Amino acid sequence: MPLIKGGAFVEDGFATVADDAPLGDGPSIVSLARFKKERDALMARNAPLGIRLKSAESPEQLGEDVHHFAVVALEMPVFRDGRAFSWARLLRTRLGYKGEIRAVGHVLYDQIALLHRVGVDAFEMPESFKLEQFHRAMAEMTYVYQPAPDGRATIRELREER
Repeated sequence: MPLIKGGAFVEDGFATVADDAPLGDGPSIVSLARFKKERDALMARNAPLGIRLKSAESPEQLGEDVHHFAVVALEMPVFRDGRAFSWARLLRTRLGYKGEIRAVGHVLYDQIALLHRVGVDAFEMPESFKLEQFHRAMAEMTYVYQPAPDGRATIRELREER
C-alpha cells in the first residue's frame, strides 16, 4: 500500500512482519502479541522497530517501551471504529511519543485531516488514492473547534485575539 508522509508519497522503509514469519535484518513492524512474546530479542536488534496496534489495543500497554519504537501503526478496521483517533492523541499528549504514528487499514478521505490533527503523520492508503485527494482533504478544515496536538488555534482562541 502506498504511504503518504509529509504530504508526499514515500518509500516505506519498514516491513510489516507476520507473527509466524522470520524477521529480516532491516526495519520491521511487529504486532503487540509478538512484541510481548519476544520483547527482549526485539529490543536487542540493531534495526528500527515499529509496532502495529489493533483498534482494541491501547498504546498504554506499551509502558515506557513506547519510546523505543520508530513507528506506531494504528489499525483502523472499519470506518465506524474511531479508537485510532483516541490512541493517536494519547500517544502525542499523555505518553509524549515523538516517533511516527501511522494510520493503516480502512482510512477514509474524510478522516485524514482529523487524524493528522490528533497526531497521525503517515497514512497507508489504497493504490487508487491520489496525492491530490490527500492535499484537498488536509485543506478542508479551515477553522477548528477542539484543541489538538497539532497546535492550531481554535475558533475560541482566534476570537479572543481580536
